[in-house]
Amino acid sequence: MRIDKFLKNSRLIKRRTIAKEACEQERVMINGKPAKPGSEVKIGDIINIRFGSSEITVKVLLLTESSKKEEAANMYQII
Repeated sequence: MRIDKFLKNSRLIKRRTIAKEACEQERVMINGKPAKPGSEVKIGDIINIRFGSSEITVKVLLLTESSKKEEAANMYQII
């Protein structure tokens, strides 16, 4: 699954276009490497996202094409 789609489906970032822009500005890292919007995400990957002065690191647990609000939190684990 593409990183921009994963961030949107998991509700870590609200919109896919914002996820795409974050990737283009090198604010998103997958396993310590800068992610492009089309970078593939696999189960077990570590994703680091910088929001201004804060930062969040998550581990990918589940990949689903679409998710409900209640299921979105099951897609990742905060580290």
